[in-house]
Amino acid sequence: MDRKKSILEAAERSFSMFGYKASTVDQIAKIANVGKGTIYTFFANKEELFSEIISNLVLETKHAASSAIKEDRPFYENLHNALYEVVELRKTHQLAVKLSQEVKELNTSPVTEALQRIEKAVLGFVQKELDKAVEKGEIKECPTDIVAFMMVKLYIALIFDWERDHQALQKEKMLEVLEMFVMDGLRKS
Repeated sequence: MDRKKSILEAAERSFSMFGYKASTVDQIAKIANVGKGTIYTFFANKEELFSEIISNLVLETKHAASSAIKEDRPFYENLHNALYEVVELRKTHQLAVKLSQEVKELNTSPVTEALQRIEKAVLGFVQKELDKAVEKGEIKECPTDIVAFMMVKLYIALIFDWERDHQALQKEKMLEVLEMFVMDGLRKS
């Protein structure tokens, strides 16, 4: 197995189990079954290693979103499915869960920045989809950056915040809410 890949996998496991702050290069080396110096052959420090792992998580998130887009479905359904997949990934991906927990409990700066990178990628994806829909005439002209922000925040609120005090919404109910509060306002008359 490629040593760099082995180190990245070990680092992701360490960050997923212990969080960013509690993970050390020594731990990562032990998990990867390599010497600490081998890690420094590929990465200058823990921060650089973490950054590459977050870059991979950003790609994984974008892939989850784009895989949900199907040409034969209406725009709002595609966007709903893409957002749903992104939020589900965030809920179930062990690293994403641990990083969210670390931000809440410790407010670790590099982790906060990492989660912001992921959110920025999601916002960019949604904005591009909105731009395409405006261009195709599927929705009316709108400030797509603001609408993207609102839609992503709505999804996060409906899944994470709503579920703290209520039963989880089914995917179909979320689609209904998205259509009612967002898409009805964006439809061309």
